[in-house]
Amino acid sequence: MPDINLDISPEKVAWVIVRAREYEAKVQPFNADQETAAEEHSGILEDRHFNPTLREMVGFIRALNVDEQANLVALTWVGRGTYDADQWSEALNRARENTTAEQYLLRTPLLAEHLEAGLEAAGIRAAELEDDLSRM
Repeated sequence: MPDINLDISPEKVAWVIVRAREYEAKVQPFNADQETAAEEHSGILEDRHFNPTLREMVGFIRALNVDEQANLVALTWVGRGTYDADQWSEALNRARENTTAEQYLLRTPLLAEHLEAGLEAAGIRAAELEDDLSRM
């Protein structure tokens, strides 16, 4: 088993995974350049500048302490294969140098999948945690 000691609860990571999936499921607005006031609130799955899921994720990540934010970034890197699970300390040290975790994470394609794979590399079954959150 790799030596991944998380400084963030797996439940918090699962929360980010669930919200990232919601955010990633959204699509760009149709005719965004011709948007009218009447269309502004139509299309629940359209990605708009006032996206509540995005705002919720930003607020949640910003509220985490520095170690928790670094853990999210390092888990993302392990999950996408930038680092192996055995390189956790190196990934975590590098992630601590990242001062804008929320910006980095929210601009990462497939964030939910990478975080889930990172948790799995740590020996944590992310799917069970996500199911628990979805039932709430």
